[in-house]
Amino acid sequence: MASQAEYAAMRRALALAGRGLGTTSPNPVVGAVVLDIVGTVVGEGFHVKAGGPHAEVLALAAAGTRAQNGTALVTLEPCNHTGRTPPCVQALLDAGIARVVVAVRDPFAPAAGGIEALRAAGLEVEVGVLAAEAERVNEVWLTSVRTGRPFVTWKYAASLDGRSAAVDGTSQWITGPAARADVHRLRAECDAVIVGVGTVLADDPALTVRDAPVRNGQPLRVVLDSSLRTPPGARVLDDSAPTLIFKAPGAVAADPLLYPGAKFLTVHQAADGVGLDLAAVLAELHSRQVISVLLEGGPRLAGSFLAAGLVDRVVGYVAPVLIGGDGLPALAGPGAPTIEAARRMRLDEITPIGPDVRLVARPPAPAPAPPTDVEN
Repeated sequence: MASQAEYAAMRRALALAGRGLGTTSPNPVVGAVVLDIVGTVVGEGFHVKAGGPHAEVLALAAAGTRAQNGTALVTLEPCNHTGRTPPCVQALLDAGIARVVVAVRDPFAPAAGGIEALRAAGLEVEVGVLAAEAERVNEVWLTSVRTGRPFVTWKYAASLDGRSAAVDGTSQWITGPAARADVHRLRAECDAVIVGVGTVLADDPALTVRDAPVRNGQPLRVVLDSSLRTPPGARVLDDSAPTLIFKAPGAVAADPLLYPGAKFLTVHQAADGVGLDLAAVLAELHSRQVISVLLEGGPRLAGSFLAAGLVDRVVGYVAPVLIGGDGLPALAGPGAPTIEAARRMRLDEITPIGPDVRLVARPPAPAPAPPTDVEN
């Protein structure tokens, strides 16, 4: 079983993996730490960018000959295939590593099999150390691989009484500068930002990252516009970021030349005939290597995603403001007919952001993972 030193090293590997958030897409975030034969940390690394060296390779390079007969701790199963880089399994074998500790198995079939290959070569391999923590740090990529669609984060800003806008429709600014800057950090970590055409018409948002470092390019701007009502002069059509407009069959732009900054994609409408098929939208985005999206549309679009079971994380920014009256709610749609039917979430984080509070919630946790897998 893993020693205290190995647990500490895996925690370090998880912290390293988190440094890759927002830069590795469509690859996972991965951290690795190498211990020498007496358990001293001699190398560490994390995956920085798709196409670049993997975490294990960087950690082994830092360790050099001190890795001989040592232990490698990796947050995700070492790959066993040649993609844009050689297989990490071979790098571990070449370095003379004797033991490998893995947090989570790789669900991506072409890259999997590393654990079995290492065991077949005579290495001791332990799987499942800090698995829950590793699942969390890599939740975006793991969800994308397992479901075949992007990981969806719904972001909203609201008053204490749950209003996202006043009676006249104004919503700028419910939250303060610190919360708004945090939203840009959230955008920077996602591959795409989704809004409905109603948001484009009401707010004319740019949907670009402006108050946070852009490490992997501006996210793709996605507009769901079944009947093509996006105005030709909308800011989402400028050249500051790419834009993809999803439309319904038969919808035709009056003059495509008026939309030089956008590409159009047709998907069928939802089963109820209202709006577009959201699962089809996400499938199309996934086929374009989009593994994470930030849902920033209005309350009705958010309600549609939630009703379809397509929200993996909710990030709410709540301001100490009371709007009341007929202000726009943060969430709209049919809703739950009874309190028993309400969609229950798991509140994972409560963080003060300036005068506001950031709440992060997720669907209930899945069933516990199987027992730790240890074999020689």
